[in-house]
Amino acid sequence: MGEPQGKDAILRAVSAAVLAVTRHLSAHEVLQVIVRSARELLGARYGALGIPDEDGAFAEFVADGISDEEWDRIGKLPRQHGMLGVLLREEKAVRLDDIRADPRFGWWPRAHPVMADFLGVPIRDGDAVLGIIFLANKETPGGFTDEDERLLELFAGHAAIAIINARLYERGQELSVMAERGRLARDLHDAVAQKLFSLRLTAKAAGTLVPTSPERAVEQIAQVERLAGEALDELRSVIVELTPPDLAADGLVRTLVKQVRLLDRLHPSEVTCEAGPDASCLPAAAETVVFRIAQEALHNAIRHSGADRVRLSMSCGDGAFTLVVADDGRGFDTRAAANRGLGLQSMNVRAAELGGKLRLRTGPDEGTTVTLVVPSD
Repeated sequence: MGEPQGKDAILRAVSAAVLAVTRHLSAHEVLQVIVRSARELLGARYGALGIPDEDGAFAEFVADGISDEEWDRIGKLPRQHGMLGVLLREEKAVRLDDIRADPRFGWWPRAHPVMADFLGVPIRDGDAVLGIIFLANKETPGGFTDEDERLLELFAGHAAIAIINARLYERGQELSVMAERGRLARDLHDAVAQKLFSLRLTAKAAGTLVPTSPERAVEQIAQVERLAGEALDELRSVIVELTPPDLAADGLVRTLVKQVRLLDRLHPSEVTCEAGPDASCLPAAAETVVFRIAQEALHNAIRHSGADRVRLSMSCGDGAFTLVVADDGRGFDTRAAANRGLGLQSMNVRAAELGGKLRLRTGPDEGTTVTLVVPSD
């Protein structure tokens, strides 16, 4: 009975390691977790994982069991030669009692640690090879076994999913950044560019009126001053949105508190924030989405509502996180909201991604309240 229980324990450890991988968002972090978990699970002295590039080298190569000082002495990253190239070309597992005795071995840099028994497998996505993972120097006598090979292949299969997910996440982040840039470009064109164009025409009109109608020229100059102030406010709003928040370091609550304080300093509206001590209850991945919704709601309230006061509040309770952005502005007709460029559809889509709901209460001269409720687990 001891042997099956031992296998079950290893498989449980594999599953736990794969679940740990899904909590890492960058591809490099994923690779580090994979190779460390594989080395520890199978009891090897060394482990490494490589993702090949198209130039005969590796776009990513991480190792475990080698110190930073040893890496510095080894030098450049390996290329696709020797046994690494064999794994990539032949696309099947390689298990050896002594890698140095195999004619396909090739060579090592002078400072490379000495390796003997070796086990390597490709990481596959269907027919495509995403990379390779290998272990060396089994810590128990006898070298790597058939069972070790099956476990490493199982782990490589899960690793492929983790790598693909990491790449999809990074691509999603890139698309999100592109979308944000597009929206900011539209804001610059629609708001700032139009005001600067009006500013130029008004200044030109004032100059024309000075010789013949000084009183009207003074009025036009006052208009120039007002338009310049509005253009400055628009630019400040765009600058705030371009400033990347450090959600990873500060968390959602502290980041939004800092954002609100900055908006309050930059705009004539009074912008305040209320957050209870229990407001930090969301996982990190959800915080990024909630921040974007809050940013959009604040953007709308400050730039479109004509409000004197804007209030943001956050709280947690009954298994849910609640965010409210309320203003005392002019409000609007919700039936026409889709044509106002307020990003309501985007906010609703983001809320749905988190399994949450977005509620909007507004009306002409009634102010606007945006309420977001998402599960905190």
